[in-house]
Amino acid sequence: MKILPKGVRHIPGFLDREKQEALVKSIRAIVAEAPLFVPVMPRTGKPMSVRMTNCGPLGWVTDKERGYRYQPQHPVTGKPWPAMPDVLLDIWRTVSGASKEPEACLVNFYADDARMGLHQDRDEEDLETPVVSISLGDSCLFRVGGTERSGGTLSFKLSSGDVVVLGGEGRLAFHGVDKIYPGTSTLLKNGGRINLTLRRVTL
Repeated sequence: MKILPKGVRHIPGFLDREKQEALVKSIRAIVAEAPLFVPVMPRTGKPMSVRMTNCGPLGWVTDKERGYRYQPQHPVTGKPWPAMPDVLLDIWRTVSGASKEPEACLVNFYADDARMGLHQDRDEEDLETPVVSISLGDSCLFRVGGTERSGGTLSFKLSSGDVVVLGGEGRLAFHGVDKIYPGTSTLLKNGGRINLTLRRVTL
């Protein structure tokens, strides 16, 4: 059994198939209102390998000119982000242990060849409230370490319905997605993986 860094919790199979399907239905409605877009890296403008959108009062975005930030409207449509579904708020209240509500839910879609490099979630004013991550669809190889990029990491598989919580000492843990395992889930009609990340942004 792998020992996770302090403050990092992995809750396998937190959502059963019925709840996963209901959540995917909610996400489809969000994407219909706030279409997926391709974020790009600051300075270089290099496209990321994931497509993304958001729901909640704030959404995380990035572009070449202004970099990483939160804003209340979709960068392409200019419209406010859709409201966060109650099902996501229920998950947050169950697993986060936080007294504050989430203000942003990032919706990242990973195709078969997508990945996410090691990074910290530190664009928020509030770096104390936990981050809650929900996996839907194909499994991935998730990597997590400590609060220093140069520190050691460990990797483990995340499957559809799993939840990861980064809290306490693990709130600023470096983490990323090394690979997707295509065909490991039948949840999404056309395959791929959806990752939902719930965050508190303001103090």
